[in-house]
Amino acid sequence: MAKKKIQTMGVSHAIQRQIDRVSYLFLLPMAVFFVCFVLAPMVIGIFTSFFNYRMGVFDFNFGKNYLQLFTDKVFWRSMRNTIVIVIVSVPLVTIFSLWVASALNEKSMGTTSFFRGVFYLPVVMGTVPVVVVWKWIFNSYYGILNYILKALNLMPQNMRFDWLGEKSTAIWCILTILFTTSIGQPIVLYIAALGNVDKSITEAAEVDGASKLRTFWQVKWPSIMPTTLYIVVITTINSFQCFALIQLLTSGGPSYSTSTVMYYLYEQAFTYYNYGYANAMGVILAIVIAAFSALQFKSMKTE
Repeated sequence: MAKKKIQTMGVSHAIQRQIDRVSYLFLLPMAVFFVCFVLAPMVIGIFTSFFNYRMGVFDFNFGKNYLQLFTDKVFWRSMRNTIVIVIVSVPLVTIFSLWVASALNEKSMGTTSFFRGVFYLPVVMGTVPVVVVWKWIFNSYYGILNYILKALNLMPQNMRFDWLGEKSTAIWCILTILFTTSIGQPIVLYIAALGNVDKSITEAAEVDGASKLRTFWQVKWPSIMPTTLYIVVITTINSFQCFALIQLLTSGGPSYSTSTVMYYLYEQAFTYYNYGYANAMGVILAIVIAAFSALQFKSMKTE
């Protein structure tokens, strides 16, 4: 009997090993893609950040690229702009998305589906068409924003205000566009998360006399905390990597007032061909993003 049991266990282990091998074969294409196009470029980027790496030049400079960053005023201005974008956009996107999802969660299925599609439309369209529309809105000659302000007598009729050309307003225009293009996915995720909350628990809380606010805070909020953590981290990473809006709208201007680390990195690499210096910026940006993400994970501990 014991011998038969051992044989059965041996057969089951053999079957499990075969299943594992098949599973690894299915994972192999993605693993190869990850190593070749994610891990290898990361290692190469870190390695070349310690070199004076230009067109035809590859000399070890003992980390001078990192020392240069500390005295580069444009880099620190770009870093400041990047952090402002993160600090402003992440809370606004998270709070607004949660508010919209909470409101839609109580509506009919048709209404929820309609507004979900409306908010998600900018994500489907992509960056370029959205930027073209906003560039027309902010245009100083025929932009609809100036037209509306003049129609409401909030701006002199003969005035042409360049929203993207003024230091005081350019960064806020970028933040407005980033906000409108970032809320689609969080709203969809929050609607799904709120739909998975056990209704019997919320109904029991309401029967016990709990207000809607207390029911949300005591019952729904803990249930959607993993979704909130995901949205906060992903929105933070996307905000730190803000590039396309800057490239298409302002090119970092005026006077680097809208330049971000990603845009300045791009400029150093593909305009001045200073690849080693650009890679050093990339390493610093990765460290900053990792630090922000770690703080978010620590402050929003969840199962």
